[in-house]
Amino acid sequence: MVLLSSELPQTHMPKKDFEEKVREVDRLRSAEREIAIPALRKALRDRNNYIVSKAAAIVGELMATELIPDLLDACERFFIEPQKKDPQCWAKIACAQALRDLGHRDADVFLRGIEHIQMEPVWGGQQDSAGPLRAACLMALGDCHIDAVELMTRLADRLADTDPPVRAEAAMAIGQTGLPYGAPLLRLKARVGDVEPAVVGSCMSALLGLESPGCIEFVASFLDADPDLQIEAAAALGAARDPEAIEVLTKRFPRERSFDLRKAILASAGASTLPAAADFLVEVISEPDQDLALAALESLAASRFASKYRAQAEAAVQVRGVSALKRAFERRFDDATL
Repeated sequence: MVLLSSELPQTHMPKKDFEEKVREVDRLRSAEREIAIPALRKALRDRNNYIVSKAAAIVGELMATELIPDLLDACERFFIEPQKKDPQCWAKIACAQALRDLGHRDADVFLRGIEHIQMEPVWGGQQDSAGPLRAACLMALGDCHIDAVELMTRLADRLADTDPPVRAEAAMAIGQTGLPYGAPLLRLKARVGDVEPAVVGSCMSALLGLESPGCIEFVASFLDADPDLQIEAAAALGAARDPEAIEVLTKRFPRERSFDLRKAILASAGASTLPAAADFLVEVISEPDQDLALAALESLAASRFASKYRAQAEAAVQVRGVSALKRAFERRFDDATL
């Protein structure tokens, strides 16, 4: 890997020497374990946060659980004078992700991570660089040994984080706990809203994942909200595993006047894991509206059902006899079913 000058992490060694050191760490991915483990342990003790981040990522890939104490030591070291020692939180983020991948269940390091703020100079002021760290630690907490009430309290706090991706991750983390009393938190956040529609969409998806009573009707109510939230609701319903969620979309489609929402419904059906969604897309290929028929064809070709439904899609296209549909079928299904 060759780093551009603008991407080169802070280091006191010459650029060429530093890049060679990075390559040496990268080579540990394919090294014999008796060579890789001691070398990774040494790399995790490096002063340079980029070198440590590379080593931590490899530790996670190799499932080197014997290096968990070294990852924890590295995290602790880079929480001290973090702006100076770990700009952009590279080391802490990689260590947190590796600890999660290795099944570390002690919540302390992740609880510290979700609270960490790291203001760093940017053009015109300062900016928090620790958002990705908080997000990485959020997704690890649900598997940790931690009191359920404290866990939900900590996740609820992050629903109000200053960083939109962290708020979205907090919603998904609440859903992944599987705890039923996470549902009211998600409903409240969705109703209160967010400047980023994707955050509300994460609340919807997490709520559907919890399968709490009335969750499908709740998410479906956002199909009558503003256009951005309509699309988020359609995506969440399409990704749900409950056939009732797909039924909501298929019943909405023929009476929906918004072309954008109709296309969003088709896209969400293409992402579904349920055969009913593929049946629906085949039906829409026969729609009089050529643009919608094309959108349905594209969604079906991109779905997991492309091979299974190829013959049905081809038959629907032949019945239509529209050259644009035929060309799209040949292009997309030949690629999708190779």
